[in-house]
Amino acid sequence: MTLTYRLAASLLSLLAALAAPCLAGAAPASRTCHLPGSEEGLRCSTLAVPLDYRQPTGPTLALHITVAPAFRESARPDPLFVLAGGPGQAGSDVLPVLNAMFRRTRATRDIVFIDQRGTGLSGKLDCDDTTLPDNLNDDEQMAAVRACLAGVSQPLSAYTTEHAARDIEQVRLALGYQTINVWGASYGTRLGQAYARAFPHAVRSLVLDGVAAPDQVIPAGGRDGQAALEALFRQCTADADCNKAYPALRAEFDGLLAKVSAAPVPLTLSNPRTAEPLQMNLTKERFLSTVHNVLYSALDARRLPFLIHSAHLGRWAPFVARRNVATDLAGEGGTALVLHMAVICAEDYPRMTPQLLAEDARNSFLGGGRVGQLIALCKSIKVPAVVWRAPSPILAPALLLSGALDPVTPPRRAEAAARHIPKAQHLVVANAGHGISALGCAPRLLREFLDAPQKPVIAHCLNDIPAANFQIGSAGPHP
Repeated sequence: MTLTYRLAASLLSLLAALAAPCLAGAAPASRTCHLPGSEEGLRCSTLAVPLDYRQPTGPTLALHITVAPAFRESARPDPLFVLAGGPGQAGSDVLPVLNAMFRRTRATRDIVFIDQRGTGLSGKLDCDDTTLPDNLNDDEQMAAVRACLAGVSQPLSAYTTEHAARDIEQVRLALGYQTINVWGASYGTRLGQAYARAFPHAVRSLVLDGVAAPDQVIPAGGRDGQAALEALFRQCTADADCNKAYPALRAEFDGLLAKVSAAPVPLTLSNPRTAEPLQMNLTKERFLSTVHNVLYSALDARRLPFLIHSAHLGRWAPFVARRNVATDLAGEGGTALVLHMAVICAEDYPRMTPQLLAEDARNSFLGGGRVGQLIALCKSIKVPAVVWRAPSPILAPALLLSGALDPVTPPRRAEAAARHIPKAQHLVVANAGHGISALGCAPRLLREFLDAPQKPVIAHCLNDIPAANFQIGSAGPHP
């Protein structure tokens, strides 16, 4: 999924829909806009959509749309709609991938980024202060999040995947496209599947990167996280330099986990952000959320043995610096925490059965702690549950992309989704984690698939994506 903080990183770490009536009228007026992450001027517009589609004449919500026009004047009539992850990430947040991921596709197609309702420039639902002091304990952080959620005035029941899917249809109609192609990553794959099921006539093809299965309870990912960590341990053992530098890596990790599980570890060090003296307590949940977050990227994961070994020796500064990355990179455009909670609490929390919780905690380094925090928060906001529906078939051609090392949406999740997509092609990259579309030859394959989605994708070139080198010292990865 990824696939992905601020408060969400510290606490959580890390659908069928109904057809909508045609509510769109004339195309919204567009303007030239310069947004963070894009050096060129793009076209931006705002579209009013119902806040609650069950009340079509009620209050409206301003949906932000960004269009990167095709390079060629003779553009194909079917654009690519980009659905970001999270839930809580906006289309305008992922504009930096435009050139790296979609430049080939954009040669002949418009690329349309939608800020999902409650994210980015579409009425972002977030806390006023998303930066918490490092010295807060877990209870104090939870209290801060509860206070944030208690102050939300918007009806969170209107911020569901179903409503977001209907928003996509209103954008398609307003911009005058007959059919569209949909690219979704991580949670965006859930939204993309929901849209394809609700409006099958409008979908020419789907590209799903880091695929969430229809029955997947996103926060309950202990098994997948453990599999990614075990794979990293095996790879370090098989790598001569990594094994030489960290011969007791697994034991060191187990020792650190036991230490933070017994009691928070008091740390006194120079703040990696400011170099000022910093005192903080590293709790089990903060330790585990950092490890899990590192595993999302196959490149980043190759630094984890160094971080574990340094912490084992009492040098926590590299680990704390990496922990700060998730919050530092979030900035103003980070994940909309309140929207994230609205979706997860309505769509995932109701399906967290005791059996699933037990399975999630069993034999997983995550131990179910993140899910426990989520359950407590969901109980506090009381969002109405969305009834889960058995998935209907998606008949549009689809390209499914998976990283074998993905800790949240590994290949087994895409395989489960593909059972309901008869025309699905599933590509797995051995040396990748959460997110494939920007790697190696993948941007070219996206273009080839979109040009002829009925044809098999010849993807041998994905096997050429190498495994990154392990970091074996402070200077960085070995050559």
